[in-house]
Amino acid sequence: MPYIRIWIHLIWSTKKREKTITKELKPVLLEHIIKNAVTKNIFIDTINCVDDHIHILISLGNDQTISKTVQLIKGESSNWINRNKLVHGYFEWQDEYIAVSISQSIIHKVRNYIRNQEEHHRKKTFSEEYNEFIDNYGFKK
Repeated sequence: MPYIRIWIHLIWSTKKREKTITKELKPVLLEHIIKNAVTKNIFIDTINCVDDHIHILISLGNDQTISKTVQLIKGESSNWINRNKLVHGYFEWQDEYIAVSISQSIIHKVRNYIRNQEEHHRKKTFSEEYNEFIDNYGFKK
């Protein structure tokens, strides 16, 4: 049996960064994503969202890819929201996403960062946060 621990911090926004994740939707959305992930053998360590984006810390399994894992979470959750009419109109996630590897030595910092999104975004917008990730990890826009 292989022993694998590959930590990935995932971030993506709602379509056009619309503020569609309400306080009422948030807990049921997070619970649903976690339950769905279990059925697909996706290990979610930490998850949180605010009104326009989501952060998830996962550990990839030996046969999982980042793109397939993101597709399974995004596609199923948006379909579930729309099927159950949990928002006015049509819910979509943005196509793009950020996925960065995380060292085991800083997992506790990433967990705290994800758990404290509401506090974090009192000081910084998602656009500012997004641009910092792009710059800090050397992604090209």
